[in-house]
Amino acid sequence: MRSHTRSTATRLAVSILGVALAGSGLASAHVQYVTDSGERGDPIAFLVGALSAPMVVIPLVLGGVVVLGSMGGYLWRKPLRADIRAIRRELSNYVDLLPWLLRLGIGLPMVGAGFAGYLFTPLVTTADTAVPVRLFGVAIGFMLLFGLATRFVAAAGLAAYVALLPLHPSMFFAFEYSAGLLAIVLVGGGRPSADHVIAKMAANEETVYSRFDPFYRRIAVPFGDRVDPYRKFVPTVIRLGMGVVFAYLAFAEKLLVPERALAVVEQYGLSTLLPVPPELWVLGASLTELFLGVLLVVGFFTRASSAAAFVVFTTTLFGLPDDPVLAHVSLFGLVSALLVTGAGPLAIDTAVFRAPNEMGVPGAGDRSDADARTTPTATEATAGRSTGGTDR
Repeated sequence: MRSHTRSTATRLAVSILGVALAGSGLASAHVQYVTDSGERGDPIAFLVGALSAPMVVIPLVLGGVVVLGSMGGYLWRKPLRADIRAIRRELSNYVDLLPWLLRLGIGLPMVGAGFAGYLFTPLVTTADTAVPVRLFGVAIGFMLLFGLATRFVAAAGLAAYVALLPLHPSMFFAFEYSAGLLAIVLVGGGRPSADHVIAKMAANEETVYSRFDPFYRRIAVPFGDRVDPYRKFVPTVIRLGMGVVFAYLAFAEKLLVPERALAVVEQYGLSTLLPVPPELWVLGASLTELFLGVLLVVGFFTRASSAAAFVVFTTTLFGLPDDPVLAHVSLFGLVSALLVTGAGPLAIDTAVFRAPNEMGVPGAGDRSDADARTTPTATEATAGRSTGGTDR
C-alpha cells in the first residue's frame, strides 16, 4: 500500500514538473510549421478525455493555483519593491531605443522571409501567392533596417498585410506583424537611422542638401505633428497584437486541432523526455498561451508576462529544432519592446501599480528626425516625466 502511494506521489510530482515545462513552451510552437499531420481531431472528445484523467487535471489545477497564488501574493505583499522599482526605471530608460528595437524586430524576419521565399509566415510561400515574395520581403525588411523612409515603408507593409490577409488566412498566424508595423508607423525611424541623418541635414540651412530636399518640411514635419499625440499608444498596440497571437495560437494550433498538437508531442518524444500524458503537454502549452494572451490584452503584469513569453519562445527554439527561427524573431522583438515600455495606457497595470514609468510613453522616434529641434516637444516632455518618475 505504501509502495503504491509512494509510486502515485512520484508520478504526480513528475506530472507537475511536466506541466511546468509544457507551460514554459516546449510544446507551444507554431504546430503547423513542424508537423505534416493532416488529422485535426475532435476538440470536444479530446477535452472530455483529458479532463477526466486525474494525472492531467491535478497538475493543471495545482499549476494554476501556484501561478494565481503567486500573483495574488505579489499584489498583497509587494516583495522586493526597491529591486522591481529599479528594474522598471532602468528598462524605461531605454525607451529612446524603442524605434530601433522595433525596426530590428520586424525588419530582420522580413528580410529572412523574403530570402526563404515566404510571405510573413512559412505557411504562405511563393507558390501560394502572386505577390513577388522575395522582392517584397527583402525590400521592406532592408528599408526598415536602414531606417530609410521608415514610416512610409512600415505603412506599405501594413497595408499589404491587411489587403492579403483575406486571400491568405494563414497569415493570421503572423498577426504580430500588423502590430509591429503599426507601432513603427507611430514611432518612426528613431536613431540610429538614415531618416535621422537625412532630417538633420535637411534642418541645417547651411547644407546644400537642405536647399533641395522636398520631403522634410512639406511631409515629414506635418506628419510628425499629427502622429505625436498617438505615440503613447504604442505599448497598447503591441500588447493587443501579441495577446491576440497568443490566444489564437492556443485555439487554432492546439485546442481545436488536438491531433496535430499530439503529433508534435509524439514527433519530438516529449512524453519520453518526461513521462507525463501527451494531453498534459498539449493542455499545459495551450492554457499557458491563452493565459499570457489574456494578461497582455488587459495589460496586467505586462513586463512579467513579456518575460515569460520570452522564455516560451526560447525554450521552443531549443525544444523543437524544426521550428523556423525566423518565425519567432518578430515575437522576440515585440515582447522585448514591452519589457522596455511596460503596459502603456488602457491597461490594468497603470491603475494597480500606479507607477509613472509603467505608462511606457515612447519618446520621440523620428519626431526629432522630422524637425531636428533641440527643444523637447510636449510629447517628449511627457515621455521624460513618465520614464523618470518614481514607482509607488
